[in-house]
Amino acid sequence: MALKGILGFEYGIVQAPLGPDISGPELVAAVANAGGIGLLRCPDWECPDYVRDIIRKTKTLTDKPFGIGVVLAFPHDLNIKTILEEKVAVLQLYWGECSKELVDDAHRAGVKVVPQVGSVEEARKAVDVGVDAIIVQGHEAGGHVRGKDSLFSLLPRVVDLVKECDIPVIAAGGIVDARGYVAALSLGAQGVCLGTRFVATNESYAHPIYKRKLIEYEKTEYTDIFGRARWPGAPQRVLQTPFFDDWRSLHTDENEVNQPIIGRSTIHGVEKEIRRFAGTVPNMTTTGDLESMAMYAGQSVGLIKEILPAGKVVKSLVEETQLLILKKFSNST
Repeated sequence: MALKGILGFEYGIVQAPLGPDISGPELVAAVANAGGIGLLRCPDWECPDYVRDIIRKTKTLTDKPFGIGVVLAFPHDLNIKTILEEKVAVLQLYWGECSKELVDDAHRAGVKVVPQVGSVEEARKAVDVGVDAIIVQGHEAGGHVRGKDSLFSLLPRVVDLVKECDIPVIAAGGIVDARGYVAALSLGAQGVCLGTRFVATNESYAHPIYKRKLIEYEKTEYTDIFGRARWPGAPQRVLQTPFFDDWRSLHTDENEVNQPIIGRSTIHGVEKEIRRFAGTVPNMTTTGDLESMAMYAGQSVGLIKEILPAGKVVKSLVEETQLLILKKFSNST
């Protein structure tokens, strides 16, 4: 069992692309400067000029490689064209078909393709089109969760699937500390992807109230009450807040379209109204009834006790994992 980098990065620690704009240039650069794989989050609409701007802003904050995540369920062709022109290190894909044509286009641009999957079947399709690595997301993960299996039942099956292909497998879902990292490594992963832990950092663009809730609350729930109209069929894991407890049984015919406006936010430079049940997490610009907004979090949120610099999260994870491996698994006397 070894602790090493993947995809040309110093460490196999991935900061998930946190939507809609929580992983901005500051967070991604901090992760990259610490040796991890930082991922911007591409907007869910076509805005190639803006995408180019945030990539270039990130490049002013770090000379290390980084990537960007794209949700394929939303319009993305022009955005991806710009991403490839800017030659980021990694194009991370989720919630849609990763085609061979897209992989080939990325490889011609010198960009590595890393889809996130929630099933063995999705992993098999990714392998068949020639991706460079696979993120395996377990049901424990925060935010939008595609798969139904727990990470530690799904992960070894995907590892077995790709063992002849020399493709790194990255574990995601409920990992916040060295114990989770070691457990993932023991099941064959070569890296880990953390979302909630990086929301709770100084550089994340999450609203301070959202960050504080990640420290205060320990329970999450898998639900579909948020964003039913905007992103149908995309359930999510959220903090079990009082608002969620009051509305957890929202009738299946209801969605955010006819709900009252509970706040406003500037998201990727665009001013937006936030309706109840919209599924928009509060960022630094958000005003209004933040207590009634969605707050995505993974099942291990109770292990997060403080807001930290993102670089410290990376470095501590590496150091504590190395120490744990030496103490628990070394054969030396």
